[in-house]
Amino acid sequence: MLTKAEVARLRSLHEKKNREAEKVFVVEGEKVVRELLEAGFPFLEVYGTSQAVAAEFSGKVRLITTLEMARISHFPTPSSLFALGRLERHTLGENELDTGLTLALDGVQDAGNVGTLLRLADWFGATRVLLSPDSADLFSQKVINASMGSFARVRVVTAELADALERVRVPVLGCDLSGDDIHGVDVGSNVVVVIGSEGRGLSVATRPRITRFVTIPRRGAAESLNAAVAAGIVLDNLIRAAR
Repeated sequence: MLTKAEVARLRSLHEKKNREAEKVFVVEGEKVVRELLEAGFPFLEVYGTSQAVAAEFSGKVRLITTLEMARISHFPTPSSLFALGRLERHTLGENELDTGLTLALDGVQDAGNVGTLLRLADWFGATRVLLSPDSADLFSQKVINASMGSFARVRVVTAELADALERVRVPVLGCDLSGDDIHGVDVGSNVVVVIGSEGRGLSVATRPRITRFVTIPRRGAAESLNAAVAAGIVLDNLIRAAR
């Protein structure tokens, strides 16, 4: 049984300031929590409403009631598993961006998009994701859950893009409607791909750091593509060209 203090603490993690103070983040959902448990992810605490699941992961899951789960859940419809992980932020190493495939998010503020972009980076085997400070918080509930466990497999570094990209020696591609057709671009496997926000596009500070602008040819009348959809198409074309 959870005490009132425990319920209050777990509920308080809705807010970023409390997550940062405790250095923890929340993961909810049976599928994603189970997947990470099976992979041996080092959760700090796991709460579950299923006796079968608690027995399966003996010693790792604390059994609570469905009413208690409803009280601590961050979702309108509570899931059966609720977990806490250690909040750790990585720093960018010297010349790190010169090696491998980097997906850089420039002010992508929609949490669902950021989570999906992490899944794309995971799917395509990106070396890292570079996240601008004005993008959605990596450890927000929506980002974590939209990533479907990819947050645990992809190296994510938060940094000012203009500063981080200033000394990069590999091609830096920026997705922009006025850019070159991505289908004709072959820059090799060491590259930075920058995705801007849907509403604003690439930021004024980041644009001077772009070495080549690329686009996905438009055949219809849609004004723009979802940031995650565009990233998926660009990454797929770059990886196929580099083979």
